Amino acid sequence: MKHLTILVPDGENNLSSIVGAYKIFSRANELRKPVFHIELAGVSASADFHGGLFSARPHKLISEIKRTDLVIIPSLNHNYQASTSINGELTDWIAKQYRGGAAVACICTGAFLLAASGLLDGKSCSTHWSTADDFRALYPKVKLQTDLLITDENGIYTNGGAYSFLNLILYLVEKYYDRETAIHCAKIFQIEIDRHSQSDFIIFQGQKTHGDELVKKAQDYIEHRLDEKIPTEELAASLAIGRRNFDRRFIKATGNTPTEYAQRVKMEVAKKAFETSRKSVNEVMFEVGYSDQKAFREVFRRITGLSPLEYRNRYNKDAA
Repeated sequence: MKHLTILVPDGENNLSSIVGAYKIFSRANELRKPVFHIELAGVSASADFHGGLFSARPHKLISEIKRTDLVIIPSLNHNYQASTSINGELTDWIAKQYRGGAAVACICTGAFLLAASGLLDGKSCSTHWSTADDFRALYPKVKLQTDLLITDENGIYTNGGAYSFLNLILYLVEKYYDRETAIHCAKIFQIEIDRHSQSDFIIFQGQKTHGDELVKKAQDYIEHRLDEKIPTEELAASLAIGRRNFDRRFIKATGNTPTEYAQRVKMEVAKKAFETSRKSVNEVMFEVGYSDQKAFREVFRRITGLSPLEYRNRYNKDAA
């Protein structure tokens, strides 16, 4: 039988991702011949959650587990930087287990703890979209892809934010048990199976934590001219900078090209319009500077994973 270790980091972290992973894998074991011996493990004998309202007592300390087959790192909640800083022993243990042949899966902001081990360098990774700027600044060697719900690369699995961890656990159940068991667990716990994107959940806020004032001026220009089509050459010229140098600085500061940034800003405004009004697709399209229906729909679907009508029907009950 394989061994599954669900980690309980020190610090104020997320209890639901620990309990959820434990419950689903336990149910999978009941449905078929058990695949995993499941244990919670941490650096301390007990960990408190939500200001001491809840606590968890791991089965073992990590020092007692010499070898495991699958490690699950829970979400670190909003305390990801503080939790990462106090869990160095856990980070070293994760790296050692991976080098010894274990697979590693991290949930939501647990990606910060995994990235601190260096195991994600050069690899793809997802995490909660709201932490993307901090993650990129701290771990520039990691290929962050917040549009993806799940990444799977060389025995390392990551997932998006919050309760989307349930989809990662089902993905792992299918991989280690079988499709039938994953479907059964999906039905028992009422989880939508086979979700692959968190794009429609992302709220684009623009990356403003960089220190490039010229790029900030360009961002401000784009954000206040939503109904215009702004050629990058004209924008660069208005800021007295060459196009190639402008593109380079903009990508370095924001992670997007100027065109991609303008598209994301416009699509965020379009999403809000679909959520809160009865405006038609054409009305919204013109408001965000598009005159070609096909182009608007293609960009909207690429960014959100849904067509404009699908998005409106999902998030605006009155309009639907």
